Amino acid sequence: MMEVSVKLLILVFSLVINVLSSPIDFFWAGDAYNYTELVSLGLPEGVHVDNAFKSSVRFKGLPPIIPYPLNTQKTLKTGEIPQYVIDYSPVVHLYSEEKYLPYDIKEYVKNFHAEFEDGTKLLNGKTLNINDLSKLSNIFENPIFLTSNSDFDNDPDWITGVENKPNIYNGKLEHSPAILIVVDKGNGWVDAFWFYFYSFNLGPFVMGVGPFGNHVGDWEHSLVRFYNGKPYIVWMSAHGGGNAYFYDHMEKLESDINRPVLFSARGTHANYASVGQHAHDLPYSILSDFTDRGLLWDPSKNYLAYTAEFNPIKGINVTYANGSIPNRERDEYGDWLNFRGYWGNKQLPGSDKRQVWSPFGWKYINGPAGPLNKNLDRVSPCQRAKWWNFWGGCNVRVYVKMGNGIESEGNNGCGNFFKKVKPFYLKKILELITYGGGLCWILDLIYG
Repeated sequence: MMEVSVKLLILVFSLVINVLSSPIDFFWAGDAYNYTELVSLGLPEGVHVDNAFKSSVRFKGLPPIIPYPLNTQKTLKTGEIPQYVIDYSPVVHLYSEEKYLPYDIKEYVKNFHAEFEDGTKLLNGKTLNINDLSKLSNIFENPIFLTSNSDFDNDPDWITGVENKPNIYNGKLEHSPAILIVVDKGNGWVDAFWFYFYSFNLGPFVMGVGPFGNHVGDWEHSLVRFYNGKPYIVWMSAHGGGNAYFYDHMEKLESDINRPVLFSARGTHANYASVGQHAHDLPYSILSDFTDRGLLWDPSKNYLAYTAEFNPIKGINVTYANGSIPNRERDEYGDWLNFRGYWGNKQLPGSDKRQVWSPFGWKYINGPAGPLNKNLDRVSPCQRAKWWNFWGGCNVRVYVKMGNGIESEGNNGCGNFFKKVKPFYLKKILELITYGGGLCWILDLIYG
């Protein structure tokens, strides 16, 4: 028995070493390329991005993604939204007790005026409309903040979006269009970015204290990456980072097996691929999000559509496309997308009675930047790397990471395997050197 146990321990260590030293499924390095480097790499022929360990083998034989393709390398016309982008668009389960629901950006801005960071009012301090955002897009001297005309801390209807619940039969949000931005990445690659806007982000609680990190305005988004019309990767935003999965392994809508299913977390609206408790940023679940199967939102029923083209010298060119209602983008919303300021109040000063400080951070922080600030020209599916991700990697997971807690629908982590190991002392040893020692977490982080 002792000989068998030793052999099993050796096998576990061998597996760890093998995974760390072999090509892994898909682990992109971050977009650490400037224009000069891209030219040296052969722009616009494209760049192959290697991971921190070895190059990916899963997409071997497919052409590279091109951040700034020539017209001859594109598959889409300017302003074109291919049908497959809609056919494979994600659906989103809102949290069942969500207090801050999606909101229409056109109605949202009617509650604000614009200010520089120092408090100087722009456009004579007038209450904004959606067309004013294009005027503000030409001002670059200082950061611009949309600043609320009334006290957002009292949860007015424009903050909660109390009426904006999806239709229980078809998932349509009648008065809150999602935003679709399609970017042609050359060589048959196409990125479809779906943006979800909420008027307020309720930050997390830390050990029952909080919330911390609240902000007015909340932009979340997902990415479906296609090659020749076939979906390969789905990425979803969460707290400045996010998670990427191979499309084939994600949960699909029961009534339409082409549609991947996302879950929006309570308050923060971070997106996940499963239900339950999701720890983030800090160990021991000190910070956690919670998802469940609340009302289902189908963004493809009501959305604004655009295409974006990127040039490292000329900048970004945004073109109207036809969303769910033809010509609505041009006729009703105008050039709002070019606004590069902050979609909410500046962080409240410590002297404001609504502001609270703790070692975990401030209660109210700056509002978020808009869609064009989300690195839509990225080669990696991930928007950016988190603070602990010093190698700038982007792991595309093979298996869906299951949530924990009472709402969890399962556990597919390697630590769960050891519950079945016998004898008892061997189980404890394996738990110690894997889950308890952190190796199981590392394997999951790298391999997924």
